Amino acid sequence: MSQITGYIGRQTIRTLDRVSNQLAFNFSLLRLLFQRQKTGAALIRRFTLEQIYFTGYQALYVIIPIALLIGGTNIVMFSKVPGEFDLARTMVMLLIREIGPLVTALVVILRSATAVTIEIGYMKVLHEIETIEMAGIDPLRIVCLPRLVGMTSATLGLFIVFALVATVGGYTVVWTLTYAPIGNFIGQISLAITASDILVGIFKALCFGITITMICLYHGFETKLEITEIPVRTSKVAIECFFYCLIANVIISIIF
Repeated sequence: MSQITGYIGRQTIRTLDRVSNQLAFNFSLLRLLFQRQKTGAALIRRFTLEQIYFTGYQALYVIIPIALLIGGTNIVMFSKVPGEFDLARTMVMLLIREIGPLVTALVVILRSATAVTIEIGYMKVLHEIETIEMAGIDPLRIVCLPRLVGMTSATLGLFIVFALVATVGGYTVVWTLTYAPIGNFIGQISLAITASDILVGIFKALCFGITITMICLYHGFETKLEITEIPVRTSKVAIECFFYCLIANVIISIIF
């Protein structure tokens, strides 16, 4: 019994230590957003644009087909529900408030969060982070800040693309290839959607983007000086990112 109690205690202490370290890392990184420094500003902008390109633009070939499939499938499935307005409201609730942000987060996790963790993990193992520090440069500013802004912006952009393609593109595909009784679906969507639906979807996308970036950056910097530690950290990042995004999604849905 004492061994079980001791194990639970040790795990609790480790969890609390991990959470406190993550929160301290988050605070240090978010504080940089409100500190303006002219030195290295051009380089930071360049890295930020590159991150938006890698996370956002290069993920379009993934997010667009997924949005078409999910949007078309949901339209066909819920077109059997009586009342066009019910169909439109159901699609708004699912695609914009719930499915859209989560699918976007999943794509970002699988494509970019794991890649960023591996990249920073190799920088840590190969002592590149130490080299940056020895040059008198803050690695949080030059390495983490561009990725935070870039990945969060890209997540928001991908969500907007997903919402538009899933509704308009999904309707077009269903109208072209099937005989589902969807009627004036776009008109019904415009009546069913509200400003709160759009704001909640945008807020979720921003929260997911920040959460994913913070977790993958933290694990990248926490990588030990062993090459075998990188895949372990990468698998943890994928699981933790999706888990915390689910928790954030539930909390936001309950509040709003």
